[in-house]
Amino acid sequence: MKKFFELVELRTKVASIIPFFIGTVYAVFRFQEFHVYNFGLMFLSLLSFDMATTAINNYYDYHKAVKTRGYGYEVHNAIVKHKMHPSRVLSLIIALLLIAIGAGIMLVVQSGLLVLLLGGLSFAVGILYSFGPIPISRMPLGEIFSGLFMGFVIIFVSTYIHVGDALASLTLQGGVVSLNVQLLEVVLIFLISIPAILCIANIMLANNICDMDEDIENKRYTLPIYIGKSNALLLFKLMYYASYADLIVLYFLGVNPLILLLVLCTVIPVHKNVMRFAEQPTKRLTFSLAVKNFVLSNVARIVALGIAVLLM
Repeated sequence: MKKFFELVELRTKVASIIPFFIGTVYAVFRFQEFHVYNFGLMFLSLLSFDMATTAINNYYDYHKAVKTRGYGYEVHNAIVKHKMHPSRVLSLIIALLLIAIGAGIMLVVQSGLLVLLLGGLSFAVGILYSFGPIPISRMPLGEIFSGLFMGFVIIFVSTYIHVGDALASLTLQGGVVSLNVQLLEVVLIFLISIPAILCIANIMLANNICDMDEDIENKRYTLPIYIGKSNALLLFKLMYYASYADLIVLYFLGVNPLILLLVLCTVIPVHKNVMRFAEQPTKRLTFSLAVKNFVLSNVARIVALGIAVLLM
């Protein structure tokens, strides 16, 4: 199990599970809807697919690595560290994908075609993120794709599976596809997703900042390589502060309840972690601070929104 957890990097699954819970609590808060069967299916599909894409990323890096000594390669890649047999890793990836697809199909049956569209698109981006001629993770687009799909799309779908047509509907009848969108509600979900989007993008950005030397050797041309380390660190700081500004704006727009302003208290430890990372951006010592910041600020949002639900 230890090898498996390292291969799929279980500790990083918070980046998909936390947005899932944000969307769930938001559905209860705004629409007073919750469907436990849909909740369980999406949780299973989401977690399985997230683990599969991470395993694919490690598998692809194992085969594509140019520099196989130094930079901690022997430690960072679980396949190398534990001397895993590549064919067994591939079998595990296929099993995880089958579980994710099976649960996803059952969720489509329960929730409708829009879940199929968004789920299929998410699956495609997840696979292309780590696989293909030029994976997204090897381009300066990783932060954008990871932030939007893991931040916004997961929150949207995890809200939609509970409320359905109150958000949107996609129907196919007589060869005609019809999409109806409650535009205001979708915009509001995007706005409440911004802190998750930015914090998830920062996890990817922090990872790429730490790996700049190794990425140059292995021909991974990520965003920090294009804009330089100093600009990447500045962007890293600004995205955190923008996520807190979004909370304040949403309160004045009447979207967030007053209690969510308590999340602003987390800005102090988050700021300290940002400064520590900027001083010494390394995988071994400070990368985990980006994950901690994401968990700290977004779990605080879930707790505050949950309290608001109980006070309704």
